[in-house]
Amino acid sequence: MTGTATAAENAGTRTAAIAAPRVPAAVNGYTLLGILSIVAGILIWWGLSIVNPAGSLPSPLAVLVRFGELIAVGTLLPDLGASLSRVLMGFAIGTGLAIPLGFLMGWYRPVRAVLEPWTQFFRMIPPLAIIPLAIVLMGIGEVPKVFVITLAAFLVSIVATFQGVLNVDRTLINAGRVLGASDVTIFRRIVVPASLPFIMVGMRQGLGAAWATLVAAELIAAQAGIGYRMQQAQIYYDLPTIFVGLVSIGVIGLIMDRILLWADKHLTSWQERR
Repeated sequence: MTGTATAAENAGTRTAAIAAPRVPAAVNGYTLLGILSIVAGILIWWGLSIVNPAGSLPSPLAVLVRFGELIAVGTLLPDLGASLSRVLMGFAIGTGLAIPLGFLMGWYRPVRAVLEPWTQFFRMIPPLAIIPLAIVLMGIGEVPKVFVITLAAFLVSIVATFQGVLNVDRTLINAGRVLGASDVTIFRRIVVPASLPFIMVGMRQGLGAAWATLVAAELIAAQAGIGYRMQQAQIYYDLPTIFVGLVSIGVIGLIMDRILLWADKHLTSWQERR
């Protein structure tokens, strides 16, 4: 009986080991390395705030205290909400327009001939340079802010999507045609999956461009938002509030980027990664 029980326990242990996937040690090591990097950065920041002779660099503790004060007085969360809604709206509209147009530019030469010169023309103009014109033509409401964010995300995403379609292996397309696949099937089963890595990279870059453009737009004309709050803090030399805005943008942007990276890994799970 003892031998039978031992064999059963061993079999159960082997089954559990097979069922539970092991997390590679390298993954845990890289995660720990990332955490240590963040801690080291905060410690360096703290040290610089101590040795700074002018005392103009606020310490992480001072920024954290100011963060709590801004939440307590009810200004930080509305500012974060206003900025986040502008970014999400502009990013969604920009990428939503850029991806289908990028596919059309890459797949159909006439569309490419018409749209590519304009795309490259506007891509050379910084979205920040459009802000004064947008304010003059659209006023100082939400429309010009969302417009310049949309433009920033659009120009990055359309180029990435267009380039992704152009980089699809022609051998795969020709093989699909030899096997009798229609253009719709080739586009859906070959071109779209092969272009996804480029599209996701373009979306991540477009997200960064959207945040950069948003803060600039709020610095020029806004009544609420992180950029507006930072501008007001600059007038009164309120460095902790400025740092609260910077850290908030960085943290929220990092979270949004991690979400896109997670989606990228799941949508392109077939792709070989390092």
